[in-house]
This record gives sequence, C-alpha cells and structure tokens, in this order.
Amino acid sequence: MRIATFNVQNLRLRHREGELRLDGARDTDDNESVDDEKHGRALDAQDRELTAKLIADAQADVIALQEVFDQHTLDHFHDELLIRHGVVYPHRVCLEGNDGRSMDVAVISRLPFDQVQSNANLRFEDIDQEPPRGTAPEAPVFRRDCLAVRCSGLHLFICHFKASGLGDEASRAIRRAEAVAVRHIIQRDVLNLETSPWVALGDFNAHTKEDEADLTPVTEGCAVDLCTRLPESERWTYYHQDFDVYTCPDRIFASHSLAHTEIEAQPEVLRMGLGRSASDYTGMRYEEVGDRRPHASDHALMFVDLKL
Repeated sequence: MRIATFNVQNLRLRHREGELRLDGARDTDDNESVDDEKHGRALDAQDRELTAKLIADAQADVIALQEVFDQHTLDHFHDELLIRHGVVYPHRVCLEGNDGRSMDVAVISRLPFDQVQSNANLRFEDIDQEPPRGTAPEAPVFRRDCLAVRCSGLHLFICHFKASGLGDEASRAIRRAEAVAVRHIIQRDVLNLETSPWVALGDFNAHTKEDEADLTPVTEGCAVDLCTRLPESERWTYYHQDFDVYTCPDRIFASHSLAHTEIEAQPEVLRMGLGRSASDYTGMRYEEVGDRRPHASDHALMFVDLKL
C-alpha cells in the first residue's frame, strides 16, 4: 500500500463568470499584485493542472490532503483534473473542520474505507487539557481537524496543525494541545498504542526545534518519524521564500510495531512541482513550473510504500 500526504495550498472551487473554476495554489484570495486579472486566472489553471499531475505521478493508493475547501471542491478536482491525468480515486472524503476559511483536511483512496470519523468537535475538556489563556474549556482543540480513517486494516490519522509564529506562545500552546488530542484519538481508536498498526500523517507545521518539541505527545514512546530514515539533506518538503529556509512540516509517523515490521520503508519526496526559486532542489521539474508560479503547491508531496 502506498500512502501519501500533500498540502495542496488552498484548493477552492468558485463560481466565476458563469463557470466553475478552481483557485490556484496561492495563499490569498486575490490575484498576485504582479499579475493582471486575466494572467492571474491563467496561472490558477496552470497551478491546478500541476497539482493533478503530481498526484497522478505519485500513484499512491491513499492520499491525505490538507487545505481543501469542501467536498464539492474535492469531487470537482477529481472529476475534471485527476481523471484526465489518468488516476481514479473512487473513495473521497472532505468533512468540515474548524478553519474559518474552510481549509479542511481530506482523503482520497483507491481502496474502500472501513471507517471515517471527524474529530473537529473534540474539546479541551475532553482531553483534560487547560486551554490557552482566553480560550474556553469547551472550545474545539483542533484549528482544522484530525480525520480518523481506517482502510484495509490500517488506521490513518490525518492532521493539519496550527502554525506557530516566532515567539507566539499562544499558538504553540494550541499546537501542543493538538498533539495531545491526536494521541488521545489514537488511544481511543486502536487496540494498543504501541503494538497496533497506525499512521499519523499530514502537515504538522514543524519548522523549528521548538516546533518539534511540541509534537512529543504524538511521537514519544509510541511512534517513529519515518522522515528520519531519509538523509538529513533530503528532509525537507517546504521552502520559505522570504527567509531562504528549507523545512519539513509534512510528516509520516508510524506506530512502533508498524515501523518495526516495515523496517525498510523510507519516504520519498516529490519536488517536481515546486517553484524554481527553491534552488536547493536540482532534480527534474515539470517544464511548466515557474520561479514561484505556476507550481503544484508550496509543499512537496511525500509518500511511503508499506507491505500491508
């Protein structure tokens, strides 16, 4: 089974000028200032062709996605682009989370799901955690969701943690609570935290050593970060354009038993769709990729093969 994770950077379907159109891989609702409206829309279409092309080339059986607007967007992207690029994912789920912009986590699969459960409504009081100052105990823990999926006997916990700004202790407190909540969900859903096969994957927004420390409730004593099996120079999936820094927010954490059984499983990172400004990557890129745009996303896609 090949499982993958990919932050598709604000995949949203809009009704514009009498047509349904997907936004491009960009962080704002407006076109970039360097583009006139017509050129900006053209980049949007090129971005999403590259997003679909990268997913098609990954040939994963199950893909955890982050930053998908809703189920309608996911289905449209599949039916209009992915199928045209030669891949079919008949099983697709995007449930509403807590992001005010509705940038939700999602999953697409060639294999049927045994179970799918949103955890967007999990509260701080449910996991016996004190909320950050100014946050009510009954407030939801996750800023998006932790989507729990069981597929072919494997439990997958799909995450997109809150970003932690430099020196922003409130944001870090939320991320630490999200990590505690993921562990709570895993303990609830699997027979044994250490011996059952499970994977937690997605965008954990771990960019610094401090961010790494926030993830210990997920990892300590129960999981192996499969990214540590990569050479250190290859452990990056994201390029910070403004700071010229390469980081690895995207992770695949495997339970101890699964990591032990899959001793040779090593993630592969597909960077062909990243903008050319990420110059540390010197491998093959899609011909259409530009300096910043068009691109498939500001994240690379990561996958791992498991012998389940």
